[in-house]
Amino acid sequence: MLAVREAFNASRRAPLLSILGIITIAFSLFAFGLFALVAVNIRQALRGVEERVEIRAFVSDGTSADAISAAMGDISAFPEVARVDYVSQEQALERAKKDMSEFSDVFEEAMLPASLDIHLRAGLRDPETVKAVAERVKTYQFVDDIRYGEEWVTKLYRLRTIAAGTGLGLGLAFAAVSIIIIAATIRVSVLARAREISIMRLVGATDGFVRAPFLIDGFVKGIVGGLLALLFTWIAYRAIDTRFIKLVFFDPRLIVIGILCGALIGVLGSATSVWSHLRRI
Repeated sequence: MLAVREAFNASRRAPLLSILGIITIAFSLFAFGLFALVAVNIRQALRGVEERVEIRAFVSDGTSADAISAAMGDISAFPEVARVDYVSQEQALERAKKDMSEFSDVFEEAMLPASLDIHLRAGLRDPETVKAVAERVKTYQFVDDIRYGEEWVTKLYRLRTIAAGTGLGLGLAFAAVSIIIIAATIRVSVLARAREISIMRLVGATDGFVRAPFLIDGFVKGIVGGLLALLFTWIAYRAIDTRFIKLVFFDPRLIVIGILCGALIGVLGSATSVWSHLRRI
């Protein structure tokens, strides 16, 4: 309780310094928030493309409905498979005319075979899994051919891996820069109270007692700065979403994590500054 009161009194004695610290934290986290918003939307776009990954097994002409129904039941039981759809020749013709309307007059029903469209479960659409399921489906005697865009699936998965690795690396870099900036800002507060800290050490105050008000101050500034950064990010999101391209915003879970990360960065910045100062006195 004493540490909380000391942190509050310090902010009240130097309000401009506290406001400057909060604004610095807010803009540091705002830059991080913009990057996170881009990363979330790239991930969302890749997820949307990934959901289109499917295996198409073309069925031989004359295959009985019972054989197709039995195969669909077997394939649906595969642990990797979400569902199996049967596409008749008529449905295949309608789909082709819809997808390539400019060539609709050249399509004939007989030229498009019936097929089984196999949709895989989320998290099980990597190239190895898709290929393994395709090989198992290919063993059915009535399957003439299997198509799943092997090269496209491989490139998609590689792009997702690169995006995830790049996002993690840049995210850590942004977080490190934020901590450095925040630590430098809070260091100004520490230096402003250097004489007070020295007197506290002379009368026997422990490092923990001296450090506690600054950690609380950093925590509060991190929370407030995180909320301001969230507001700035939302304004940027709305501006882009209404004028340029449709975006998705952070879900509530990510919002809470982001604010807590702001508090954590504030605490780490304070701890770094105070630790560095206490070493020299």
